[in-house]
Amino acid sequence: MLDVGLTEALTLIGILVVTGAIAGIISGLLGVGGGIVIVPVLFFVFIGLDIEEEVRMHVAVGTSLATIIFTGFMSARSHWKKGSVDTDLLKRWGPAVAFGVIVGTVIGGNVSGEVLTIVFAVVAAIVAINMAFKPSEASQKREMPRSPLKELLATIIGLFSVMMGIGGGTLSVPILSFFAYPIRKAVGTASAIGLIIAIPGTIGYIWFGLGVEDLPPFSLGYVNLAGLAAIIPASMLTAPLGARIAHAISPTALRYCFAAFLALTSIRMITSVF
Repeated sequence: MLDVGLTEALTLIGILVVTGAIAGIISGLLGVGGGIVIVPVLFFVFIGLDIEEEVRMHVAVGTSLATIIFTGFMSARSHWKKGSVDTDLLKRWGPAVAFGVIVGTVIGGNVSGEVLTIVFAVVAAIVAINMAFKPSEASQKREMPRSPLKELLATIIGLFSVMMGIGGGTLSVPILSFFAYPIRKAVGTASAIGLIIAIPGTIGYIWFGLGVEDLPPFSLGYVNLAGLAAIIPASMLTAPLGARIAHAISPTALRYCFAAFLALTSIRMITSVF
């Protein structure tokens, strides 16, 4: 399928290891599971390897979700030790997030790669703008919505996160911040929400990718095992570092850091389509 020489293979492994290290830091720092970095990097790596357009975004998303199982666990454990995971919120949101993941996985496994790319870019851009330009004091008087809007928000988080290959923090952090939720606790809780998204999402992308043609070598459905093996060790080692950084910098700096990564990612993804 692909004719990749030794030099190209070693270069690819190096890129994926560095990607994993950066993703781990961002996972702990922002509670996003690292997918906000992994998905676009894998996407453009697959372009360089001439992977078919119809499968490259699906494999990027599926592989990213698989890595989030591991990075999300490390990040959630670090935040848990610091007391920044809201277990009550997890109990209330968990079932609705899981339902959204199931629906999003079915949709993501059956739409074109271009649709997944556009979803990723548009949602990332909206969230980046919200986080960068909305004054923090504007949310001080807002309260968390009651049922069924509360469950609807959680379902939306699960649905779009699994279609984007991200851990949930990209949506849950700004949504929680909008309702005057403390940013550090939002980040810590988002890392745990990432596990609820990543585990069933990974299973779904494996299922829908079975038997699909033109997948990269060493793929199990839409999950590339070679990419997984290169990314996971580095990301697991660096996720606790990101969590420590999150508790060492100001909430404002954390919010702008989050927005900057989303904006850059959105620009890169949308240019790949148009």
